[in-house]
Amino acid sequence: MATRSYFVYIMSSFTRTLYIGVTNDLERRVFEHKSHVIDGFTKKYQVTRLVYVEECGEMGEAIAREKELKGWRRDKKMALIEAANPNWEDLAGDAVRQDSSLRSE
Repeated sequence: MATRSYFVYIMSSFTRTLYIGVTNDLERRVFEHKSHVIDGFTKKYQVTRLVYVEECGEMGEAIAREKELKGWRRDKKMALIEAANPNWEDLAGDAVRQDSSLRSE
């Protein structure tokens, strides 16, 4: 039986508006953000760039980490992103494809 992975991720707009989320299907969730299929914060503020990801082994761990990150001051969140992704590159690239390396299987 395959072990399921859960992800805490940070999305950013070009102006560095941040969104922190958790999912068990990173590729699908990033696609939803990039495609604006769900109304809400990320659609309104054009938050479409995957800039940070952490993988967790359990959903409870992922949710706890998401809450922890959401509680941080903005400068601490930005330092976390810049430590792992100093150029704020879109880790998902221009488009998320079905064969993307983001897929968790």
